[in-house]
Formats: sequence, C-alpha cells, structure tokens
Amino acid sequence: MMLKEALSASECVALQLAHDVERYAELGRKLRSTSFTTALTVARGSSDHASNYIAYLIMARLGRIVASLPMSLVTLHKSPLMTRDTLTIAVSQSGQSPDVVEPIRYFRDGGATTVALVNDIDSPLAQAAEWAMPLRAGKEQSVAATKSFITSLVAGARLVAQWQNDPELQDGLAALPEALHTAGQSDWSAALDVLAPARNIMVVGRGISFPIALESALKFKETSALQAEAFSGAEIKHGPMALIEEGYPLLIFATRGPTQAGLLALADEMRGRGARVLLAAPADVARRDLTLPVAATPDLDPIVAIQAFYVMAAQLSAARGLDPDRPRHLSKVTKTN
Repeated sequence: MMLKEALSASECVALQLAHDVERYAELGRKLRSTSFTTALTVARGSSDHASNYIAYLIMARLGRIVASLPMSLVTLHKSPLMTRDTLTIAVSQSGQSPDVVEPIRYFRDGGATTVALVNDIDSPLAQAAEWAMPLRAGKEQSVAATKSFITSLVAGARLVAQWQNDPELQDGLAALPEALHTAGQSDWSAALDVLAPARNIMVVGRGISFPIALESALKFKETSALQAEAFSGAEIKHGPMALIEEGYPLLIFATRGPTQAGLLALADEMRGRGARVLLAAPADVARRDLTLPVAATPDLDPIVAIQAFYVMAAQLSAARGLDPDRPRHLSKVTKTN
C-alpha cells in the first residue's frame, strides 16, 4: 500500500494543480497586499517537514522570517501570543489533531491570516482556517504518509509561487506530474545492500534539501525500525561526527543549488573517515551512488527527490522483513494536545 500510494503521487499532484487555481491566485493577491510582522507554521510529523520546506521557500524567495510554532504555548501554556499582522500556515493530512486545530483557531480569532493546507477539507482544521486549501491526495491508507507529504510540498510551493507572482515557479509546478512519474521509476537498489543489515544511519541535507532529510529519517524509523537521525551538512561536525566509524552509513541528499558543493565535499570527507556514504545527487555528479531526479527548477527538486526515496524505503522495509503498511505502535491519525 505504501509503495502504491507513493507512486500515485503524480496523479494526485496533477489533480491538485487542475483545481483551486483562482483560489490560489486570490490567496496570492491577499498575501501581497498584507504586511506581516510574523509568519508561523503549525504542524507535526511529516507535515512539519513539509512546513520546513515551505518556510525555506518563503524566506529564500520573499524575505519573510518564518518560525515553527511550539503548539503547547497555545494548547497547554495558554500564552498571550501576539496574533495581529501574523501569517499562520498549518499543514495536515487529517486535520484532526487538537494541537494543530486550536492554534489556528486562536490566531484567526486574534486577527491573523490563517491558511490550512489539508487533505481532509471537511476536517476541524479546514473549518478553523480562513483559507483552507485542499491537498487532493485522496484517502491515504498507509500509516506512513507519502502522497499527502508530496502534495503538501506542492501546495506550499503553489502558495509561494502565487504570493511571489513568479511565472517560472508556476511553470515548474505545471511540469511536476511528469517529473514525479519519472522519479517513481528511479533505481535506488544500490542502497538496499547497505541498509538492509544496518542498525543506524545519518541522513544529511542542507538548505532546501534538509526537510527531505528529516522526512527520510522519519520514514526509516517508521517503516524499517532503523535508528535514523537527520542533520544539516553544516551541523554534522558539531558533535555528530563523533559517531562516525568504519562502515557507518550516511545518506546525503545533494540537490542542486548553493548548498550542493559543500555536501559533495562532505561526502568525500566522510568516505575518507570510513563511513559508508550513499551520495544521492543528480546525474551530472559522477561520484554519486544514487541518482537524484530533478524538476524544472532547483527549488522543486526536493519534491521529486523524496518520491525516489519513498520507492526505496518501501523496498527496504520488505528487505528487512517488515511490513511498511503496518508500522508497530503507530496509527494513521495522531491526536495530541
């Protein structure tokens, strides 16, 4: 089910892009005409990783500082947060968790602009937000989110493209369904021999690729019971380096852009220290171990990169004798306060 749903992402994205066109344009006009002193994201789990990607795009392209809201400030501490002139973006598959719904309701009541990128458009979260934008991923059966994560990334990129009014990013989004279909055929079987017997792994990215490092580490834990931690390539020498020993596995996402050169250099250095590096990089990087698919523009590369990863993750779970559709101790909807 996980693999089937991951491979359906291209169809889900095509469906999303075909709908709500004027609604996104209207939201873009609203955002361009509003002065925000604060921008926040509200999410948990995979949705929080999608929020990291959205925040990066907003900061890099629009110059607005974006922070992730610790939801307990609202749900438990009842802190008197300033809400006016604030943009608050929630991301959720189910739209059910109280600790996502309550902050959006709180900020909307306080005069903030609230946006929910949510798969269940009839959910409490969708009802709480001023702007509810459906992911259109369809019902997701697998506990491990795949197509809803990818459609969350796309919805966030659509928001940014309309806010910035950027034709290049909009054109790149239009080309994503085909790029995702191609990405789903990526051959990452070289990773299986390394990871099937592994007990732990570091997943490394930086900048726009760090959110998919976070997501990949979570999926390793969920579907393969593999102890995985995600680190920025800029942080790995600040302590995590002490864990590196002969044969220690590292998966490095070296997507295109200004952070790529440093990640390629890091891969070389880690190999020199004895680590078993799986360097995921585009086809023009000769020393890659895994080929990263690319999108029409580098800012969309993480969307097709995670598609290639999901296929491998489903295969890895089976290779480790596990069922990716039934991760132990987990359920599809998590409700926390």
